[in-house]
Parts: sequence; C-alpha cells; structure tokens
Amino acid sequence: MTAPTTESGTSTVPESDDRLSRIRRPVWRSPADQPPWARPALLGIAALAAALYAWNITESGYASYYSVAARSMTVSWKAFLFTALDPSATITLDKIGGFLWPQALSARVFGFHAWALTLPQCVEGVVSVLVMYRVVRRWQGPAAGLLAAGLLALTPVAASMFGHAMLDGMVVMCLIIAADQYQKAVGTARLRPLLFSGLWIGLGFQAKMMEAWIIVPALFVGYLVAAPVTLRRRAGQLLTAGAVMVAVSLSWVALMTFTPKDARPYVDGTTDNSAFSMVFGYNGFNRFEPGLIDGADDGPSGTAGAAGGAEAARGGGPASGGRNDRREAGGDRNAGGDQHPGGGQVAPPSAAASGQAAPPPGAVSGSQGPGSAARGPGGAAGGSNSATRAPGVPPGGSDSATQGSSAAGGGSNTATRGPGPGPGSDAGDGHATRQADAAAPGSGGWLKLLCDDLYAAQIGWLYPLALAGLITGPLRHRKGPRTDQARAGYLMWGVWLATTAGVLSSYSFAHTAYLATLAPAIAALSAAGTVALWRVHRGADAGWPRWVLPAVVAAEAAWTVHLASAYTDFAPWLIPVVSVAALAAVLALGLSANGEGTVGVRVGNRRGPRIPVKGAGLAAAGLLAGCVAMFAAPTTWSLSVLDERYAGSAFEAVAGPTAAPGAPDGHESTSLTAGQRGLLTYVEKHNGGADYTMSADSWSTAAPYIHEKGLPVLPLGGYSGTARSVTLAEYQDLVATGRLRFALLSGVGPATGEPRPKNPPALGKDAPETLKINSWVYSTCTEIAPSTYGGTTSDDGPPQTLFLCV
Repeated sequence: MTAPTTESGTSTVPESDDRLSRIRRPVWRSPADQPPWARPALLGIAALAAALYAWNITESGYASYYSVAARSMTVSWKAFLFTALDPSATITLDKIGGFLWPQALSARVFGFHAWALTLPQCVEGVVSVLVMYRVVRRWQGPAAGLLAAGLLALTPVAASMFGHAMLDGMVVMCLIIAADQYQKAVGTARLRPLLFSGLWIGLGFQAKMMEAWIIVPALFVGYLVAAPVTLRRRAGQLLTAGAVMVAVSLSWVALMTFTPKDARPYVDGTTDNSAFSMVFGYNGFNRFEPGLIDGADDGPSGTAGAAGGAEAARGGGPASGGRNDRREAGGDRNAGGDQHPGGGQVAPPSAAASGQAAPPPGAVSGSQGPGSAARGPGGAAGGSNSATRAPGVPPGGSDSATQGSSAAGGGSNTATRGPGPGPGSDAGDGHATRQADAAAPGSGGWLKLLCDDLYAAQIGWLYPLALAGLITGPLRHRKGPRTDQARAGYLMWGVWLATTAGVLSSYSFAHTAYLATLAPAIAALSAAGTVALWRVHRGADAGWPRWVLPAVVAAEAAWTVHLASAYTDFAPWLIPVVSVAALAAVLALGLSANGEGTVGVRVGNRRGPRIPVKGAGLAAAGLLAGCVAMFAAPTTWSLSVLDERYAGSAFEAVAGPTAAPGAPDGHESTSLTAGQRGLLTYVEKHNGGADYTMSADSWSTAAPYIHEKGLPVLPLGGYSGTARSVTLAEYQDLVATGRLRFALLSGVGPATGEPRPKNPPALGKDAPETLKINSWVYSTCTEIAPSTYGGTTSDDGPPQTLFLCV
C-alpha cells in the first residue's frame, strides 16, 4: 500500500520516516509514497540514458582547445585552480573553465584519454535524468516524472551533448538540481533549500558563466508568487539566496581579481588582464553590443569577434559584426569578418607595416587562426586548410568554420559548411542532409528556433505538446490559492521556457549545445501536459474537453511530419509510422469520448450496425498510439547516436542526420608525429634546465606537446593570438635569464625553403605583442635546421622552424 500523495505528487509521509525507509529498502524498490513500478521504471530510464551517452565513449574525441587546458590541469594544480591553458599557468582559457574540473580530475585518475574527459559528462547526464524525475514527480506525480525523465534523456541535442566532453553538460545538470532545490523551498518556504538552489546556480556559472543565470527569473517569479509566507519574508529569502548565488558565481572572478597579477595567469579574452572584463564583457554583454564593457578583447576595429568565446556567439549576427564562434565545431565561425591571428600558418616577413603589421612572423596567412580554419592539437601540423562558407553566412563575411581538428601529424583539414555535409553531398552513410542549407544561426531572427531545420530537429519536436501543457495546466488550476504548487510549477517552467527561448532568439549563436538549456523545461511541460490532457480526457463526461487530447496529438503529429520532411532520407519509415499512429490515436480517443456503450456506423445514407465500445480500453489504446505519434521522432533521433555516424562530436552537439564527424579525416590524435618527437628530443637534450621546454607562436602549435606529455610549453597570444600574456620585454628577460631557450614558429625559416630576409619589417607600436616577439625571434635567434633533429615537425602540414635563443 502506498502512502497518500497530493495531485502534484507531493508526499505526506513525514521526512524522518522517509529517510528511514530509504535506508532499509533495496534500491530497486519504490519509496512508500510511490507506486511499485516507479523505481524500476526510473532505473530502466537511467540505464537507457547511461547506455545512450556512454555507447561511443571511447570514440568521443577531443575538443582540441579545451582538451589542451584539461591536460595542463592534470599536471599542475595551479593550472587546475586558475583553469589555465598551459601547465605553467601563464594564461587562462578565454572563459571560466570550471566545466573542466571534473574532466581534469577524471583524467588524473584514469589517464589522459578522450573517454576519461567524456566520462564526467555521461555521469552529469544520468544525474540530470534522475533529478528531473524527482522534480516533476513531486509536482505532477510519478507517471509525469518518469515521462519527463525519459523525454530529457531522449532529447536529441542532450543525447549527443552528454556523450562528449562539452561544457554545456555541467551547466544543464546544475540548473536542474537548482530547480530541484527551489521546488523544496517553494512548497515549504524553507530557506536552506533556497540557498542550495543559489549555490547550484553559482556552480553552473563556473561552467558557463552568465548562461547559468538564465533560470533566475523563473525561480524568482515562482517563489515570489507561490511561497507560503508573507511577501516581506519571501523578498528577504530571495535576497539572501541571491547573495549566495552571486557570491558563488563570482568566486573565481574574485580569486583572479585579488590574486596579484604576477602570481596568477593572464586572463585571455581581455586587454586589461581582468576576469571581470572577460566574464561580463568578452563572454557577456559585449556579445550583444561590442565595446559595451571596457577591457574585453572585442577584436580589430572594435568588432566583437577576433578572439571568440568558443561556445557562444555575439549578438547582432553577421550584419552587426557579432561573433559567431564555432570552436566546438572545429573552429571559429567569424561572422563579423574579423581575422584570427595567432594560430594559423605564419608567412615570411614582407613589407614594413605600421600598426598591426601584416604579415610579419606570426601573422596569419589568410584568416587561419586557432579557431578559424583551425588545425587540431597538432597546430601547424594539420595539413591543408581550405575554408568554405558556413551555413547561411552572407558573402563578404569572414567565415572559417571547420569540422574539427585533424591529427597532429597531418592530413587535410578542410573547413566545412557547419556540422554537416553540403547540399546534395553525401555524409558517407548514404544519407544526404539538409543541414548545410540551414540558415546561419541568427539569420532567422526571432523565429530561428521554429524555422531553422537544424535547431528545431535537435530541440523542438515537442513544441506543440509543451505549449498545450503550458496552457492546459494553469487553466485546470486557475481557481487554486496563491500557494497552489501545481500552478506554481507551470509558472516556473513556463518562465524558464520563455526566458531561455527569448534569449536564444535575440542573438546569434552558433552551437546547438546552447539549445540544451531549453530541454528541461520542454520535457517537464510536455510530460505534465500529457498527463493533464489524459486526466481531462478521462475526467470529462462529454463534450469538447474530451477532444482536446486527440487535437493535441494531431497537432503534434503534423509538426513532427513537417520537421521530418526535411530529412526524408533518414529513417524513411518515420513519417508513415507517425501518421498511422496519430490517425489510430485520434480515432480511438475520439470513439472513447462517447464513453461506454455503442457507436453507430453509417453506410452511405443508411444507418449501419451499432458497434459496442469499451471506453476505458479504447482510450488507453488511443493514448498508447498517441505517445508513439508524439515521441517516435525525438526517440529515433536520439537513439541514432548509438551509431557513431549520427552521434555528433566533441565540437558540436547534434544527433541524427545533421550530426558531424569528429574531424574531417577521422578522430583527432594527441600523439606527436615522428618529426615532432625528433624536435622534442633535441630540445630536451639541449634545453639546459630552462623552465620552459620552448615557446610556441600559438596555442595550436603548442598543443601536441602539451597533449602528449604535459610539457611546460609557453603559448603566446592566447586563443586569438592578440593577448598580451607575455610582452616582448618579458620574453627577452626569460631568454636572458635562461628560463627559455627555444622558440617554435610556424611557416618561417628553413622549413619553408625560403631564405630569411636580412631586414625584417618594422612593426608599429600597436602591433600585437605576439607579432613583436615572433619578429624578434625571427631576426635575433638561431635557426635550427630540421635535418639536425631528423626531419620536419609538421610532416604533411604547414612547416615549422625551431629557433635557439641565447
């Protein structure tokens, strides 16, 4: 016998007794306040989620820029604390790297492997599913909770995201746990769970900064309206919880602010070495309005885009110079037309220049940067690198999105049109896709979440059902008191959905992983809507209320057919199955609307026989068919990640036929090539106890040496190549004091087959510091011929030359 519960699923069992029962019962048995089938079903859903996320874990690949930092964090606790790019902690990532803390700890325990970096995200995904059940079960009962957990697990973007080493998994988990703690608080007005809710939002901030605050309006409005205490007490509790949230959110910023600058890394993405500028400017408000916050590195000419936050995009889209960065897609898509110095193939010195010289040593050739037509961890070892237009970017805008980083040893690295093959092309699996025809993120304006085939297919299969739930639920509880928890739940999830959709619709973003913040609200509202509509259908005596559920099933099926028609080569049976299931559901539910008795049949103009109908059985069959019609498509797309071809990559969270391979030439490698090993052996033999193994003219040039051995290579220029992490004077001091002896430059010296000019060009005072350093190295230090250490460092890729500076 189960303990009594309210309609919203809230248990009336005393909390102390509930704790005792949890200790005594086996894990597979349901608690006393839940039906016997609830816990086994939940464990089954969790097992499905675990299998879904971990199925391809050994082939999940690396997101090169972030995996370099993760490797550094495994060998240096200072790098771990400050989320630094290099083991010596000279420069941070261009964002708070809290999402890498679980990855780095996992790699410390299991060794540095792609699967070790992905494992924490798999765990985060399963935790998200389990907590999702608890949140919705308290609100709408165990059936709705199980359905919400299953829908979250089978959201296509989540199925791909949690199966790769991406930063979005941690923030989604933190926000769901925050909602769980909020729900405890709003029903009882207890302060402690509300404080924990603020704590979890703050931890989410460490993973993805201001994106974690996207649910604050939902929790604030929900608590302010529905908590069962006076308005003054509600306001005071919210202020207290808000203070906790802000304190935890800004803890890393405070650490960087109050630590002396000579005792911490330089803050990438800034011109003033300020964590505040990086978080709230470079990765925050400057994405909507470049230059809004001083100190953020918004790139040349004041545009937002040169240094690109990996996973986010600047507002305004291509027309306004906003950033559309695609580092997780293998590089930066730079819609603002900005160039990325620092990571690409450098050109030999040419004419003298003033200001930002082009192209002195270390300048880019074309628009290649660490994230533009990006090479992988091998940096210059990446092979050919030809960029093509990304989806929908208008002519004239610089666009250098790539599909990932190739192996360090070489292979072509051709930039592609976003995360899928081009129009009419073949994905290598016999299924042509339309992904490359999708509009550029942001070009759809406020309707992009509805009109963009890629976005809608990853998150939007259940839009009609979620909307129906958002309408039906509040109507059913419209006469309840202010503190009615069922209505409060609809309010919270509705504001979550509206706020997130509004923010995503208001600016350009390039990565589908952003869509994952919509998944909890859509899953919760869809599950609650299904249960509410079923209750309305079964509870109404007759009339139009009993036709609402069939109408929603029909609308959901029509929307599914609309979306699926863009991908008819993928699962061609899907549209017929959905159509037939929807027709069967509407007929069964419609017939059951007449209740027990008989249904008359007409033959032409004459009355036919009357057929006996058992309403309950027919309605249940209709509900089952309706679930098939509504959930078949997202389930199919999510389960497709079990096939590696459709699983997405560490660069982009996409499932189904829009999925992109991990790299254009296969999975990227973190192993050194033969030439790089020869160079490293030579350097270690002649380094004379220097603090740094060598310097590198970009993070991507340094990447293979950090990846494989965690060596203290000094990367110059940060992600964009323009960061002043090391000035020319500081670099010269490192050389003079013997702390640095070797420098590795790309595309210059004897490795190119070109003679070195006697008089390199003069650089203007405003030239990036990295270019000044490279020019000084090029003109002052001694070239080491590749034959000295047995070959070229780049094999099939752009040439690199080693210099000895003494």
